[in-house]
Amino acid sequence: MIRSMTGFGAAHREVDGARYSVEVRSVNNKFLKATVRLPDALSSLETEIETAVARKLHRGSVIVTVRWVAGGASLAARIDTSAARASIEQLLEEMPEEIRSRCTVDLATLLSVPGIICGDDSQAFVETARPILVSLLGEACDRLIEMRTREGGNLFVELESFGTRMRERLESVASRAPRVVELYRDRLHQRVESLLKEVGASLDESDLVREVAVFAERSDIAEEITRLSGHLEQFFDLLGGRDDEPVGRTLDFLTQEMLREANTISSKSADADITRAVVEVKGLIDRIKEQAANVE
Repeated sequence: MIRSMTGFGAAHREVDGARYSVEVRSVNNKFLKATVRLPDALSSLETEIETAVARKLHRGSVIVTVRWVAGGASLAARIDTSAARASIEQLLEEMPEEIRSRCTVDLATLLSVPGIICGDDSQAFVETARPILVSLLGEACDRLIEMRTREGGNLFVELESFGTRMRERLESVASRAPRVVELYRDRLHQRVESLLKEVGASLDESDLVREVAVFAERSDIAEEITRLSGHLEQFFDLLGGRDDEPVGRTLDFLTQEMLREANTISSKSADADITRAVVEVKGLIDRIKEQAANVE
């Protein structure tokens, strides 16, 4: 099963009059990079949240946004009214005079300003909030994974299509390869015989056989076809995997190996039909590589 790296998940809960919310967003990244945005009063939970994210997600640039709005007696930490007043006054001073009268202050935004929430009960507040936020984070990550899985289904269809077309081109190369030596032998025989007739000489078959053998060895692509076919089978195995292990980085590495074999085939074969098929194979590998960059 493959999953996309892009997704969104959110979870909300009200406890004792306070509202908690956790949002998780993710976009493509070669590795896992977690960024946590917390209210100042909950900043001590940053490392714990990063660790929890790493247990759920394996790849992508992940942004976790935690919001908390106190209500009534649930305010476990004291509001520094002086700091709040100073923040509002500073904002008004920076604001153009013609719009000051139309502005309002959002309490949730004000409480998220560093330094507004303080007090001796801050640690008790963190201990109260921790299990709530851990639970909400798990719910938000599960919803993000659901979205990633749905998008992964679309990626699967595209990748499978590319792989199937690539297999068809590779089969045509494999069936064409033995004929290349035969065609070379016939062309060489006709060319040499024509030249020898002009000077009245005869063709020595042993020389012809030796020349054809050298060509056959130099242009032999059987090993490359076998290895590329093996890589392609591994590609389909990864697409059809039933576990939740991420396969994006493996797919990325596999496309590099596929391209290496395709380039070798292209350089060793001078046959026009094989060259045309290999060009298509390389184009399909590039498209697989582009989509693999979206896979977790």
